[in-house]
Amino acid sequence: MSSLASATESRLSARIAELVSAGSLEMSPREMHRAGQVAALLPTDSCVYIPSLPGLPLSRTLEMVAALRAAGLDPVPHVSARRVVDRAEFESFLKEATTKHGVHRVMVIGGDEPKAKGPFNDSLDVLRSGMLAEAGIREIGVSGYPEGHPRISNQELEKAFVEKLRLAKEQRLGLYVVTQFSFAPKRIVEFCSNLARSAPSVSVYVGIAGPSDPAALLRYAQLCGVSTSLRALKNLGTGIARLVVHTDPHEQVAALGGYLQGRDAGNVVGVHLYSFGGAVRTASWMRERISA
Repeated sequence: MSSLASATESRLSARIAELVSAGSLEMSPREMHRAGQVAALLPTDSCVYIPSLPGLPLSRTLEMVAALRAAGLDPVPHVSARRVVDRAEFESFLKEATTKHGVHRVMVIGGDEPKAKGPFNDSLDVLRSGMLAEAGIREIGVSGYPEGHPRISNQELEKAFVEKLRLAKEQRLGLYVVTQFSFAPKRIVEFCSNLARSAPSVSVYVGIAGPSDPAALLRYAQLCGVSTSLRALKNLGTGIARLVVHTDPHEQVAALGGYLQGRDAGNVVGVHLYSFGGAVRTASWMRERISA
């Protein structure tokens, strides 16, 4: 290997380590008993997101918040607007999360329910309520969709994003974007480039599918409407060996690191790993890249 190629590879490895070190992990409340194992693999105060699951009460999410904080991690609960059943219960949840467990950021999403179960129809309704800022939340994450949304047009997404920016500024909340995962690097690059032009002050965490089995990836891609990625996976047919190659996040993160090489980082500050119920395995993968 030439010295130039070696230097290029070294810079890329360093960039990957930076993206992963500054990144985050999603961990299901069903894996709460593994909080200590995950904490032992990640830097102290690493952000761990707690997804909202169908039928999961806020009290259960709060237990997960407490477990992650006790393990030395920084819990970031999802606030799924359409799954909030009661306004008073939600207010109590926010206050306890912030005052007792140091939660300072949340991921605000609409949720996959066909209709609202309570007072909020979408993430904008949650923001308009002012409850996040009143409870002491200082920063919010919002979703980004490199491949578009299965039920919302790009025009509607852009309009909603502008309104979220306005509301966040009005309430003195920081705002950043976490993208849905994608196996279409060109879509990710295009999304990040467009956002860097339209909202240069907004940080982006690029969603990456963590190491997983092919069946889980196919199922998750279908649920999330990741159409381009779903087609790419299905087109691999029954060649499981080929499919498994595509479930390792390294190629995706390397592609992102390569895009960022030799140019301003723009808005991209880190990656966000979707673990699909394999938090320990994903945290182990992250540790290997950070230590490389």
